[in-house]
Amino acid sequence: MTDWDRIRALWPDHLGLARGKYLPARLAHRGTSHCVAVFGLGYDRSMVPAPGAYLLDGLPDTHVSFDTADIRQGWDDDATGVVIGDLSMHGEALPESPRDALRRAVADWEALGYTPKVGIELEAYVFTGGLDSPRPYETPRAMVYGTGVGSDPSGVITKLVRRAEVSGIAMESVNAEYDEGQFELTLEYGDAMWAADNAFLFRLLARETVLTATDAAGQPLGLDLTFLGKPFPGISGTGVHVNFSLADAHGDNAMSDSDGAHGMSDLARGCMAGLVHHHRGMTALAAPTVNAYRRLRPGELNGYWANWGVEHRCAGNRVPRGAGPHMRIESRIGDGAANVHTLIAAVLQAARLGMVGGLDCPEPMTTDGFDDVNTDVHCAHSLSEALDEMEADEALCEAVGKELCDNFVFNKRAEWDRYIAGAGDEAVDDWDAIGGTEPLLEWELKQYLPYH
Repeated sequence: MTDWDRIRALWPDHLGLARGKYLPARLAHRGTSHCVAVFGLGYDRSMVPAPGAYLLDGLPDTHVSFDTADIRQGWDDDATGVVIGDLSMHGEALPESPRDALRRAVADWEALGYTPKVGIELEAYVFTGGLDSPRPYETPRAMVYGTGVGSDPSGVITKLVRRAEVSGIAMESVNAEYDEGQFELTLEYGDAMWAADNAFLFRLLARETVLTATDAAGQPLGLDLTFLGKPFPGISGTGVHVNFSLADAHGDNAMSDSDGAHGMSDLARGCMAGLVHHHRGMTALAAPTVNAYRRLRPGELNGYWANWGVEHRCAGNRVPRGAGPHMRIESRIGDGAANVHTLIAAVLQAARLGMVGGLDCPEPMTTDGFDDVNTDVHCAHSLSEALDEMEADEALCEAVGKELCDNFVFNKRAEWDRYIAGAGDEAVDDWDAIGGTEPLLEWELKQYLPYH
């Protein structure tokens, strides 16, 4: 650790936020501790006695440890390294930890002889106006799949991508997305934990880079960046798409079968069956905020429907056509504010349950997906409804981790109650019923925009 004089030790909490401490490099090998009651904190710093938060048991510590070999160059300055730690109590892994849930999901697949490989696609908006009056970054020359100065006149996206590479976060592609100020940021494919850790760090790096960006004269640009699912009414939302495949003992893609329908092996079809079957049960984990249900609506090219298709962006899940050895499944339900470790764990576990349970894979959607859809099963229309569906899917909760799910549901029920109380008469419990063009409530802006 001679390259740095301090280490930024981070870990993902139940909200997907990056908690942590700066540690002197000379002491970093010891790890550090945090109050475990953080697992009962809401966005507004309210605390609830959620299971695993130990709020009524003295608020003890959880220990954070990491391998110093995993420290990478940070983005604060050249003298700061950054690392993601694991949480434990009394010498045992903390079961409420999202990173531990993903580690268990990977281990469950490895016990079956397969290694999950994951690639993450992120969408985000650059915006101006601060947290009180946000509006999309003005890029009138931008276009879908745009690149260059027309899409990013300030060069801030280029800056954050280059900074990510310095921090060892491998990018696959970057381009302007559908609406002004919106970008797609795709990370490189690899082992599941590596991919999740990169996405976790990248989201923090991206927000901090844009927030502190300056012009050539050193003056602040006044820009910010958000991954929030629906930060602006009437235009596209932002998601996190999880692409995954499974490697066999020889390192070959076990999802590929040139003789199978659509190039999919029986393993791939079993995984797809699980994703469709557990679609409603995993919605809350994939879309964990009140705001997320503004985005999850039919006809908006997201994971609304519990179905799948071949090269079909209206389906909840899709596979590429003619992928051969590069066959993969893309889960499209994830909201931009999802906890990426928990989301990947849920996707992998839903897929595994489908395979080991011998579930039948439904036929792919071949209709237009707008007016003609091959299913009437879809995700919930509110966080409250999604939590009901999650609790009803006992098999998925057990697979993801009962302790994590119990903690999640308790915290999110409290978040919903705060929303109903805080929004008052403006509270909405079914966004699909009233449309998606209503301005964001002050409650949403204050709760979510500073953190996502």
